[in-house]
Amino acid sequence: MSEDSVKEGWLLTPDGCRLAYADVGSGTPVVWQHGLGADRHQPAEVFPDAAGVRRITLECRGHGSSGLGSPARLSIAQFTSDVVQLLDHLGIEKAVVGGISLGAAITLRLAATAPGRVKALILARPAWVEASAPATLRPYLLVAQLLRKFGAEEGLRRFVRSEEHATVQRASPDNAASLQGFFARAHAESTMELLARIPLDGPGVSRAKIAAIRVPTLIVGNAEDFVHPLDYASAAAVDPGRSSAGDSFEERRQGAS
Repeated sequence: MSEDSVKEGWLLTPDGCRLAYADVGSGTPVVWQHGLGADRHQPAEVFPDAAGVRRITLECRGHGSSGLGSPARLSIAQFTSDVVQLLDHLGIEKAVVGGISLGAAITLRLAATAPGRVKALILARPAWVEASAPATLRPYLLVAQLLRKFGAEEGLRRFVRSEEHATVQRASPDNAASLQGFFARAHAESTMELLARIPLDGPGVSRAKIAAIRVPTLIVGNAEDFVHPLDYASAAAVDPGRSSAGDSFEERRQGAS
C-alpha cells in the first residue's frame, strides 16, 4: 500500500468532539469499525489491504486519537451517528459496512436504521444482537469499577483474583487477557467511562428491524468466546425474516481476543 493511498483526517462533530479517522486505499468503500477499547490498528490487522477496496475506520469517541467529548453522549447510537457523519464528510453515499464486536453493533444499527447507506454488512464476533446489557459484558463493568476505586495496579490484582475473571478464563483465555489489558490502557478516565457505559448499552434496534435488513450479509462467530458467544452470531444469521440471498455464516473455532 503506497503512502499516497493512506489518508488520516479529523472529523468535528456538531457537539464539538474531534474524531480521528483512517482512509486507506481506493475503490469500493468499506467502513470497518474496531472493538471496545481498540483503535484504527485493529481493523488494519484483520482486514487485509486489497486492490479495489477503500478501507475507512472512524476511531470512536474515547478511542485512539479521538476525543472523549461528553461522557453522557457515549453510546452505540452516538457512535453510529458519527460514522454516518463521516460518510457525509467523505462524500460517500453507500458503503459496505462492518466491524468487530462493538464495531459489529455499530454497523448493525447503521444497516437497520439507515439502509440506504449500506451496500453489504459484515458482523464479526457480535457482542450484542438486539438486547442491551448482555450478561457476557458484565466483566467490563467490574474492570471499570476496580479501575476507579483502586487504580490500575491494585485493580488488576483484584480482577485476576475475582470469580468473574475465573469464569472468563475458563471459557476463553484470550478474552481474559484482553480484559486484563484495559488496566494498562492509556487515558484511564476515558477507559473507565467507556467500560462503565457501553456494556450497559445496545444497538437499540428491534428484532423486526434486524429482520428487515435486505443486503448481502456475512456473519463470523467463534465457538470459544465468552464475550462474543456463538449463539449471538447464529441468532443474527438464521433469523427467519432475513433474506437468504447473499447471507452466510462462518464458524471460527480458534481462540479469539
